[in-house]
Amino acid sequence: MNDPTRIGRTGSGISRRSLLGGALGATAAVAVVGGAAAPARADDLAGAEHGKRRIPPSGIGMHLYTMRGPLAQDFEGTLEQLAAIGYATVGVSGRHGYDAAQIRGMLDRTGLKAVLEHVGYDAITSGRWEQAIDDVRTLGGKWIVIPSLPSSMHNPAGYREAARRFNEAGLTARSAGLKLLFHNHEPDHRVVEGELLYDILVSQTDPALVGFEFDLYWAAKGGGDPASYFREHPRRFPALHVKDMAPNGDFADVGSGVLDFAGMFRYARRGGVKQWLVEHDAPADPFLTARNSYAHLAALRY
Repeated sequence: MNDPTRIGRTGSGISRRSLLGGALGATAAVAVVGGAAAPARADDLAGAEHGKRRIPPSGIGMHLYTMRGPLAQDFEGTLEQLAAIGYATVGVSGRHGYDAAQIRGMLDRTGLKAVLEHVGYDAITSGRWEQAIDDVRTLGGKWIVIPSLPSSMHNPAGYREAARRFNEAGLTARSAGLKLLFHNHEPDHRVVEGELLYDILVSQTDPALVGFEFDLYWAAKGGGDPASYFREHPRRFPALHVKDMAPNGDFADVGSGVLDFAGMFRYARRGGVKQWLVEHDAPADPFLTARNSYAHLAALRY
């Protein structure tokens, strides 16, 4: 993973590779937090394990948005093929006319496990939150994920309002045995009125009630740094969207692009990562993407 073309962060006059895993993973005698040297932690140093860790097979999943075309034609058959490739888990995003119980039946028959479902922000604001929670429990998941915020909220006041609502909704989710997560896109990493929007959610939500499904592609596209988020906000990132970036900035199969996943994942344990969910927003051949991406994650050492 020493290919100098592998990158993460853009702009700011800083090496794109240096901020997404490469340089962060290269030296660990000290961790740099907020521009100041901080004492190294044992889990940061990683010791002799660095370069030898692997993603557990139970942690490699597929976010089903990637497979939406095949799912619309043959939902259960698509799940069967994912299981045959080796995937253990899925993140549900779109039901294609089935209800939660029907999807759970298909998952059980194919040996897959749903770990989460994406639910629109309006579920919180329109009184559908408890039903959404019930559906995630039916699916067998443990996380209920808000995938984005309305564009009208893309300002500091809107994100503070979202943080307040997430804390309230997260309390309800916790009482049902679930945890609320937020999934990031590029706009979440913008600085608006002098504030980094994503950091408002991180700082103003209760870690006991709200976590994050961290999309590595969109973090990189927006200038975010997964490695530092994992180090500075322990146990807040139980699920990842592992999505690669082509040299021109487009989406790519995992392992075929320029993102330094090994560098990012070195701090995954500290970040609390339990699930590595493959995603590709526009695959030319979803099953080829699924096979290529699984093979890369299964072979990856970090």
